[in-house]
Amino acid sequence: MAKGTIYRVTFRRRREGRTDYRLRKRLISSRLPRLVIRRSLKHTYLQVVEARIEGDRVLVSASTAELKKYGWKGGTGNIPAAYLAGFMVGKKALAHGINKAIVDINGYAVTKSNRILSAMKGAVDSGLDIPHGEAVLPDEDRTRGSMIAEFASALKTEDPAKYQRIFSCYLNNALPPENIVEHFESVRAAIEKEVK
Repeated sequence: MAKGTIYRVTFRRRREGRTDYRLRKRLISSRLPRLVIRRSLKHTYLQVVEARIEGDRVLVSASTAELKKYGWKGGTGNIPAAYLAGFMVGKKALAHGINKAIVDINGYAVTKSNRILSAMKGAVDSGLDIPHGEAVLPDEDRTRGSMIAEFASALKTEDPAKYQRIFSCYLNNALPPENIVEHFESVRAAIEKEVK
């Protein structure tokens, strides 16, 4: 360990690799609210945050757990649910007079068609102005859940027992996974109608 009077211990969050302070400084220097996107195994969480001297202030927030209020019966840890949560937080931000934001993903890998970018696409489609490149955003079919519907229909004919096991959550909620695209559209319409 270093010794002497000039040795300075770095911040704990930097030592743990949890916060990139140089990136945070650049984001705060933009003077725009940040769209903070985080994920867990089951949910995707979004917040529009404003930086203040005394600490960050959350202006609006949404998560995939809130989708049940709008009739969502599918899983909450997938790409369509992340898109809908992003769409919801974008509508809430617009209702609070926030028209522009910058994305803060803090260390998550930027790979095409992941949940983080799907949530960002939902916020962009809601009307929130977010600087981004179109090449990284997932395509419409993926965000609507077409890949889930195709996989479910193929699995239903090939291995019905595995189909029942994998999609038991969907089937218990009376949502055949083959119909997830239509269900997605109805929930998106409900969010657009109710969130103001």
